[in-house]
Amino acid sequence: MTTGAGSGSAEPADTRWTDDLVLAIDLADAADEVTAARFLASDLRVESKPDLTPVTDADQAVEAELRRLIGLARPGDAVLGEEYGDDAPDARRRWILDPIDGTKNFVRGVPVWATLIGLQVDGDVAVGVVSAPALGRRWWAARGLGSWTRAPMGGTRRCEVSRVGALGDAFISYASRNKWGPGFDTLLGSVWRTRAYGDFWSHMLVAEGAIDISCEPEVKLWDLAALQPIVEEAGGRFSDLSGRPDPGLGTVVCTNGLLHDEVLRTLAGD
Repeated sequence: MTTGAGSGSAEPADTRWTDDLVLAIDLADAADEVTAARFLASDLRVESKPDLTPVTDADQAVEAELRRLIGLARPGDAVLGEEYGDDAPDARRRWILDPIDGTKNFVRGVPVWATLIGLQVDGDVAVGVVSAPALGRRWWAARGLGSWTRAPMGGTRRCEVSRVGALGDAFISYASRNKWGPGFDTLLGSVWRTRAYGDFWSHMLVAEGAIDISCEPEVKLWDLAALQPIVEEAGGRFSDLSGRPDPGLGTVVCTNGLLHDEVLRTLAGD
């Protein structure tokens, strides 16, 4: 696996996380084998969880397989997954898994879904991989190794956020218009263009520089952990609505960095 570490920079790459990134990409390959086989399957089994969100046999199979592989490769590491919980909340090293981010899309045959794999070390997310096989897309990053993406038509390239510095010129994507305060409508009315790509994809488009702002009002740690290093290694900012760079606080705003403070102020109604 080629990460491109150090490419395009005169600074030496921090290679501490190389082995973990290789493992995370191997895990994504394993997840893709399961999800690709079950997407659009006529016998897909769908159930409702206690919070009334859907879960499929594919969600469960992916997480079970990734837990098995992590146990073999890193037997001392803990795992937090959306489907099977947290086996060691206080562990120094913890893999954070969302087997299918976008399960509602997966169920309906919409190709916007992905497996999210993050590695949290001493409370900070050091490695992230997002794999969206139905889109033919993958994104990955590790601290000091940059942020990268692969697409069928574009090959592998480094992710870099945009340089748009004025809110009126900005392109924003969001997951939902629900559960926002009035500042959200003000923000949408202040930008150049709006779209609702949703879930992981909005944030990955910020990392690529295709759009400038993404935000969600209600998210879990497993929805965000893998995304944070990808956005930040691309030069962007990642925070909750109060500006704290923590993926476990329930909300998220990603920007190219230049727009971040103004976006937070606008969302707060200031």
